[in-house]
Amino acid sequence: MYQWRKFEFFEEKLAGKCAIPEEVTGKIECCSSGRGKVVIGCDDGTVSFLDRSLHFSYGFQAHSSVLFLQQLKQRNFLVTIGDDEQISAQQSRCLKVFDLDRIQPEGSSSTSPDCIGILRIFTNQFPEAKITSFLVLEEAPPILLIAIGLDNGCIYCIKGDIARERITRFKLQVNNVSDKSQCSITGLGFRVDGQALQLFAVTPSSVSLFILQNQPSRGQTLDQIGGNVNSVAMSDRGELIIGRPEAVYFYEVDGRGPCWAFEGEKKFLGWFRGYLLCIIEDQRSGNHTFNIYDLKNHLIAHSLVVKEVSHMLCEWGSIILIMADKSALCIGEKDMESKLDMLFKKNLYTVAINLVQSQQADAAATAEVLRKYGDHLYSKQDYDEAMAQYIHTIGHLEPSYVIQKFLDAQRIYNLTNYLEKLHEKGLASKDHTTLLLNCYTKLKDVDKLNVFIKSEDGLGEHKFDVETAIRVCRATNYHEHAMYVAKKAGKHEWYLKILLEDLGRYEEALQYISSLEPSQAGVTVKEYGKILIEHKPVETIEILMKLCTEDGESAQRGRTNGAYLTMLPSPVDFLNIFIHHLQSLMVFLEKYTNKVKDSPAQVEIHNTLLELYLSNDLNFPLMSQASNGGDISVRAIRPGAATMSKAESNGKFVADGKDLTQEMDRMERQEKGLRLLKSAWPSELEHPLYDVDLAIILCEMNEFKEGLLYIYEKMKLYKEVISCYMQAHDHEGLIACCKRLGDSGKGGDPTLWADLLKYFGELGEDCSKEVKEVLTYIERDDILPPIIVLQTLSRNPCLTLSVIKDYIARKLEQESKLIEEDRRAIEKYQEATLTMRKEIQDLRTNARIFQLSKCTACTFTLDLPAVHFMCIHSFHQRCLGDNEKECPVCAPEYRSVLEMKTSLEQNSKDQDRFFQQVKNSKDGFSVIAEYFGKGVISKTSNGPTGASS
Repeated sequence: MYQWRKFEFFEEKLAGKCAIPEEVTGKIECCSSGRGKVVIGCDDGTVSFLDRSLHFSYGFQAHSSVLFLQQLKQRNFLVTIGDDEQISAQQSRCLKVFDLDRIQPEGSSSTSPDCIGILRIFTNQFPEAKITSFLVLEEAPPILLIAIGLDNGCIYCIKGDIARERITRFKLQVNNVSDKSQCSITGLGFRVDGQALQLFAVTPSSVSLFILQNQPSRGQTLDQIGGNVNSVAMSDRGELIIGRPEAVYFYEVDGRGPCWAFEGEKKFLGWFRGYLLCIIEDQRSGNHTFNIYDLKNHLIAHSLVVKEVSHMLCEWGSIILIMADKSALCIGEKDMESKLDMLFKKNLYTVAINLVQSQQADAAATAEVLRKYGDHLYSKQDYDEAMAQYIHTIGHLEPSYVIQKFLDAQRIYNLTNYLEKLHEKGLASKDHTTLLLNCYTKLKDVDKLNVFIKSEDGLGEHKFDVETAIRVCRATNYHEHAMYVAKKAGKHEWYLKILLEDLGRYEEALQYISSLEPSQAGVTVKEYGKILIEHKPVETIEILMKLCTEDGESAQRGRTNGAYLTMLPSPVDFLNIFIHHLQSLMVFLEKYTNKVKDSPAQVEIHNTLLELYLSNDLNFPLMSQASNGGDISVRAIRPGAATMSKAESNGKFVADGKDLTQEMDRMERQEKGLRLLKSAWPSELEHPLYDVDLAIILCEMNEFKEGLLYIYEKMKLYKEVISCYMQAHDHEGLIACCKRLGDSGKGGDPTLWADLLKYFGELGEDCSKEVKEVLTYIERDDILPPIIVLQTLSRNPCLTLSVIKDYIARKLEQESKLIEEDRRAIEKYQEATLTMRKEIQDLRTNARIFQLSKCTACTFTLDLPAVHFMCIHSFHQRCLGDNEKECPVCAPEYRSVLEMKTSLEQNSKDQDRFFQQVKNSKDGFSVIAEYFGKGVISKTSNGPTGASS
């Protein structure tokens, strides 16, 4: 053991000058410590208490002579054994228990604690013998277990509540030996292991173990060699320690354990904070040396030559040695920083590391020692060992500190090792991952790269930043590794980006998208669909159909209702991927519309298809998408706004030398467009399943006459329809259109013929045939007065009077007939009026003679009383009843006339109705004349008098 290094990890306290106070006058027989005080028992029976500075606090007389004492830790009790002549002259040895919390009050004759229990040690069953050792174990309060060792090999045990004298006694006996001088109990030690309670007993010739749960307890001999008094101690792990001249032995419950060959007679043995305390007497010089051993680190923490020691205690974090001459020595442990500084100065980094680990220092302190050790090795260019130390600092030392030292290419292996450990502990950042992968690629170590890429933590997740690893592997052309990480981590976008942009494996990408969940597949197609459409249009469209229709997951679920359709992706969401492949877009939308008839986005889909069908050239961007959410007005483009006629367009087409196949394709698309315009506007719907304004603009821009005519006709914009024919100078079609749309009997607009006549009047060319046909329908429906017809046609210099001669003749003949009929009606009304005036005059001036002899009501002979009316009707008064004021025969007719007059007066106030009749009538003047004729419109309507007249 002389090879062990010696250090000064301890130092003397109290400036090295301390002694037992003079108040302690007797010879010190025993000592104890605990609860912040030192207790000393003397041969004169006094017990003294010392404070932290070893100054006298107080004392009291406990016995005539104190032999043993022990300060309890859990309760502030003091247990003593001594001689007390006052009890019994023959059996004066007794045990006392003092309660140190119950001190007699100040002012009393003495300061002494209450004695709560006194026991005689020896009885008839427990004969007297010399006491050689003493130990107290505190069980659950207030139970105490006291073991008293005797020189005859017996151990008297007292257990219970001594204050209440509820105790039990039992005796233990070590194995008998032939030599009685070798059976004295020199040391005792309790071991508590859970519920198990064991007692070590040491004699000069044996070591025994008693299991106290078993009654009666029999000793088990652990060793045939024992120890002397003061050379027995217990470690904090419950091990028995025995010091012999040749070595120090440790005992467990199953026998002898490790031993340490410290030579020399062990005068005192102790245990302090994991250190072994030994006072060894040198056989040659007789000097006493106090050594403190660190058994874990194999070093001597302190060594000091001392005088003869009588007692050794541990209290206040210090070791107290009491010498035979009553001097004392206090030794305390230095702080960890001081000890480490001492070791660093000597470059003893290994010892420093072992020291901080053995004393359970915090992880940060340990990491700091390891860092300094690593720096020391690095300065000596021992890079492997230095890195081994730096690895232990992971989690406490900033990684950049280490990485900076090993960035040199020659030390890339060490750097790789450090970065691997950093990732294993989950403390690596994105930059660390990048650096490690670069190290692998520079070393071309594919095996390690495979291990790193496929490594996972306990939860099945990667120990590195996934996106960083993918990015670095891509940059260094390790595409397979990047794909593995992306697929494992569920980074579908990265996986497809590698397949498509780096490797060009389009079929594999499509298969991968098909295997994804529908929601995730939709996201990936939106992002990478442009590349897929460019290289694999057919397969990509198939995937889109699965996503947007019920061919996918919904078929398995059996959900085919409209509510589920709203949950599916819309084809509108994928339009941007067809930006340069409009032909594929048209195919996709056609398949979708054939498959799904009630899509929530069918308006947007039809708008897009219309633009594809009607465009002369398939160009992007589409108007239906560029104007999404905007307000497209038909008024923005009126009929005739196109700058190029169809003939001119065809001429330009030929001039440009376009291929005939392209022209046929355009015509085919226009046919599809017309079919879509018709099919998407069923007769039962008020509005079509597309944007009408957009459709009109598309037809105008692309000069698609058939579609434009259909839309105008469906919207009942008949004037716009004939305007299209006028623009194209299609006279035959124009007249046919007016025949179809101008028939009021079928809901048409007869005013179209007036517009048609105006058109021919302003044409400036000979159109006599057409004008005659138009005049036929105008005359049939009496649409325009002849004067308007003449004024309109007079503007065309190419028309002659012969065109309208027959029309004028017929009109004049009709007017002549009407005039003659009106003249006859006037004469008739004049005669009737004259007759009525004469009758009125006669009633006013001449008397009326009533000659009726019969009652008009009952036809019986008229007798009195009778009632005669001016209308020449006579009645019995009884036949009239209560109504004698009006003739029952003429009253209904008169009443109807009054009601009609009242109705006409009310209608005269309804201006809207009057103007509506004027507007809807073929001859508005006749309506006004009718109102005058009925007296509704009066010249004098300002006052009541005029109204009555």
